[in-house]
Amino acid sequence: MRTAYSVETVRAAERELMARLPEGALMQRAAAGLAAACADLLGRVYGRRVVLLVGSGDNGGDALYAGARLARRGAGVTAVLLAPERAHAAGLAALRRAGGRTVEITEITESAQTVETAEITESAQTVETVETANAAETGKTFETAEHAIRDADLLLDGIVGIGGKGGLRPDAARLAAVADSARCAVVAVDLPSGVDADTGEVRGAAVRADLTVTFGTHKPGLLVDPAREYAGSVRLVDIGLDLPAQPVLEALQHADVRRLLPVPSGESDKYRRGVVGIAAGSARYPGAAVLAVAGALRGGAGAVRYVGPAGDAVLARFPETLVSDRGPQQAGRVQAWVVGPGAGDDASAVGEVLASDVPVLVDADGLRLADRDAVRARTAPTLMTPHAGEAAALLGVPREEVEGARLASARELAARYDATVLLKGSTTLVADPGGGAVRVNPTGTAWLATAGSGDVLSGLAGSLLASGLGALDAGSAAAYLHGLAGRFAADGAPVGAHDVAEAVPEAWRDVTEG
Repeated sequence: MRTAYSVETVRAAERELMARLPEGALMQRAAAGLAAACADLLGRVYGRRVVLLVGSGDNGGDALYAGARLARRGAGVTAVLLAPERAHAAGLAALRRAGGRTVEITEITESAQTVETAEITESAQTVETVETANAAETGKTFETAEHAIRDADLLLDGIVGIGGKGGLRPDAARLAAVADSARCAVVAVDLPSGVDADTGEVRGAAVRADLTVTFGTHKPGLLVDPAREYAGSVRLVDIGLDLPAQPVLEALQHADVRRLLPVPSGESDKYRRGVVGIAAGSARYPGAAVLAVAGALRGGAGAVRYVGPAGDAVLARFPETLVSDRGPQQAGRVQAWVVGPGAGDDASAVGEVLASDVPVLVDADGLRLADRDAVRARTAPTLMTPHAGEAAALLGVPREEVEGARLASARELAARYDATVLLKGSTTLVADPGGGAVRVNPTGTAWLATAGSGDVLSGLAGSLLASGLGALDAGSAAAYLHGLAGRFAADGAPVGAHDVAEAVPEAWRDVTEG
């Protein structure tokens, strides 16, 4: 399992470790790992051109020390200093000793100091002439830096560390834009500058990296969109941090999902394995019912009961389904319910299902029709599975707000409805109402953005609920298998939801067989 910790936790662990190490040793560990990652990416270091974008503080220091290591191996290294007066002094000295050169960027501002240094008798015209000359010199410096970036084989982003908030400042943004259009590989130090380490939000210009080398642990922003899209591949360098047992974010891997998936024994029968009820579909959307049942049949439960107006369509495709037309309360015993996919405006089934005493998954139209108080009043587990648009409607905010702050939105929904929330999207998140670690799904493909894909996921997760998994585990394991099935089904080409459902057994075997 990959874990991510907050900036506050990481800094506390760094302070504790630095107190036990010689001065500068921790930064040297980070720089060694960073330089090794850069060397691996370059393939050959000697003769390569490397540019460092260096801000103030330790993040810039990591870049400078790594640049010094690369320079000693024969790379031509240029450090662009975005805050020359605050650059890490020891790192800068190390780079210069190794033969690296520097370019200083000074932001042009009409400061009080400029006015104070001018003599009282100086005319406005003289001051204007001095400022024009300074601007011209700074323009030349920018030109030099931009030329170096365009000629570079690799650019190392050490502008802002994990404490950065908001987007890049104009001078840094300008150079980041040049790097984005250049052909050089971009490596971010700890995380791309301009993204929020704790939330994954991107509130302005930011560096787009091909590789992010992060130290000690993953940061939430490296695993959650939109920031994840800026990070590229992520390489973790162990620097010896002692971190607490409870992270902020968890990303399951094959071994974790394998431990969760139900395995029948010799004593199992279809009822002991669990029965999942599907209350879905309508005259207008019978396919939603078929797809939800398809996911449920492949999710580990022993039997699937279907309730709704699409019974004929379900039986035509899946004759093993137990079909009823008497409503959820009269359908027979189940161990979990899925309600909402393609339900249209039929609120009665949603109300009946929410009144049951078994775990319930609410999706699609069910999210719109469900009474908030009825959801909060439930004593059995509830799993809500909105996409960004549905989450925005539930929270009463614009969709863009949810997409820009996915982690905060998932947590807010879980707390507001006292339910586990699976927020679908480019990074699927599963949040519990208790406020523990949020699960982020690492599998999937953009081809899963297709009609009916969410119905398959709902049936799959509901089946895992019926087999005995808790809401957090059922949602996390289902998202993992669904994403993996999407990859297998698509294989780089367009895919339909039915293809995803049919690929779930392949994904299941891939996980369980290791």
